[in-house]
Amino acid sequence: MITTAPGPVASGEQGDDPAPSTLPGLLLAHVRARPAAVALRKKNLGRWREYSWEEYGTRSARTGLGLLELGVQAGDRVAIHSENRPSWLFADLGIQGIGAVTVGIYPTSPATEVEYLLSHSGSVVLFAEDEEQLDKALSVRGRLADLRTIVVIDPRGVKQLDDPMIMTLAELEGLGERRQLEDYAERVAALDPSSMAIIVYTSGTTGPPKGAMLSHANLLSAGSSLRQAFGTRPDDEVLSYLPLCHVAERLGSTVNALAAGYVVNFGEGGESFPNDLYEVQPTVFLGVPRVWEKMMASIQIRMADASRLKRLTYRFSLALGRGLARRRMAGRLGLRGRIGAAVGSVLVFRPLRDKLGLGRVRVAISGAAPVAPQVLEFLWALGVPVREGYGQTEGSALATFTPLHDVRIGKVGTAEPGVELRIAPDGEILVRSPGVFLGYFRDPEATAQAIDDQGWLSTGDVGELDDAGFLTITDRKKDIIITSGGKNISPSEIENRLKVSPYVREAVIVGDGRKYLTALVGIEADTVGDWATRRNLSFTTYRDLSAKPEVTELIGVWVEEVNRDLAQVETVKRFTLLPKELDHEEGELTATQKVKRAAIAREFSDLIEAMYR
Repeated sequence: MITTAPGPVASGEQGDDPAPSTLPGLLLAHVRARPAAVALRKKNLGRWREYSWEEYGTRSARTGLGLLELGVQAGDRVAIHSENRPSWLFADLGIQGIGAVTVGIYPTSPATEVEYLLSHSGSVVLFAEDEEQLDKALSVRGRLADLRTIVVIDPRGVKQLDDPMIMTLAELEGLGERRQLEDYAERVAALDPSSMAIIVYTSGTTGPPKGAMLSHANLLSAGSSLRQAFGTRPDDEVLSYLPLCHVAERLGSTVNALAAGYVVNFGEGGESFPNDLYEVQPTVFLGVPRVWEKMMASIQIRMADASRLKRLTYRFSLALGRGLARRRMAGRLGLRGRIGAAVGSVLVFRPLRDKLGLGRVRVAISGAAPVAPQVLEFLWALGVPVREGYGQTEGSALATFTPLHDVRIGKVGTAEPGVELRIAPDGEILVRSPGVFLGYFRDPEATAQAIDDQGWLSTGDVGELDDAGFLTITDRKKDIIITSGGKNISPSEIENRLKVSPYVREAVIVGDGRKYLTALVGIEADTVGDWATRRNLSFTTYRDLSAKPEVTELIGVWVEEVNRDLAQVETVKRFTLLPKELDHEEGELTATQKVKRAAIAREFSDLIEAMYR
């Protein structure tokens, strides 16, 4: 057991020592305060395995000490290329604890992107999850001058273990056993909170990813804002499923988890995600718009196939739920409203929430991208109080959050404690807070463009602040479309409306410099496939399905419905169904599943031009 952990747990324990000022410090405080309590759970082959705080701390310390044995020094960069799992956290906290810097790589990153990130960061060690990620690194290692060692987390099936550059995580932890655990604790206590802790590479929608440098102080400042906004507690639970190299998931699964001391669950991921969510029933859940859209679609499809009585009951309850939700958002539910909400919950919505995995959810958050108002209204009607937050990697993820009893659909809340907001003359949102990053790694010019001499961060988003301090996001500054008639159009708002349909997965609005707007639409293969099967329409592939005239007609009806709520200049005059699913590895999406507009415009230029003939 680590016996020299500094300070009390940051959630409010009293003690003579100051509260820890780094994530490894928080970890060791938990080890000292409640070593046997459950910190993490991991599901494997249908069974859950628990990790105590003591094991969490010991494994992290052994990993960090092993890196020291390999010659890793304070300030060196160490990369992690893995799906979410406890070992990701052991590596991350081990790296930070010895004063090195963690660089996360998305599991879906192709070899070319892996090469760029390892080369640009100058990473000296890489944690590769398994044979798949190892092969990517080995295919480019000849061009990586700084990389010295690759640590394989799961060596099952790996044939290259005799390579002198490769070792297993178990072997690395074995190296760490050569040193005393107190050595790790002493290094943690000596960390400078203002020093760099992690590098988070941005999604790179318009160019190569940039490495945002975040300090220990940045991360703990964001954690403090999160705790005040969410009211998180030690008895909360989360499901870690968004990539840990994304700053939002990092805040939920490490920063806030260590600050509040709650349990982090790791499911089996992929197609198992809905079942993982159902089994965990988290009390705090962060969803990106795509997750909320799929939940809404799953209920709509389920109800479409239900009996007539169930459909009628559902529609009646949903109408009632919408009315109650509007009062609840405004903090005016009252006794009768609470009774009505309770009855609707028991009869209809509680079973649906349980099936979604949100039966216990207390704090539900939507972030990373705008979510359509229709989706939020639907979820609130079901009794899922989804609140929007806004931020960016460079500001440690969170700048605004929606108050629980003052929810204004279409707005992303008010500034978090310690955060200042300002709108520049050109409409760009500016943020200043203790969470604003140190700058871009090895890119002083980009840093100077992002942060001015007064500490204001240029977000790249355009928005408005109302008199009550609520922020509205218009769009990304670079994505605003200006038609040939000089009209400024926000494409994301139209795209979000189109993606409300359970049959639409992607929508890309086109029209910059054109007379009218058009759209490239990617269908949702599962729901459209189910729709086609029920109508005896045969198909073999995604391309075959999207080429069906009946499918084009299905989407066309929805486009017309969306157009009815838009101004004439915003309406989609023509659309084309994409012949393939957009993919990160093929350069059409970023690692966070954001559309690369320039890449789409190049790849599907023929389809676009055909809509303007």
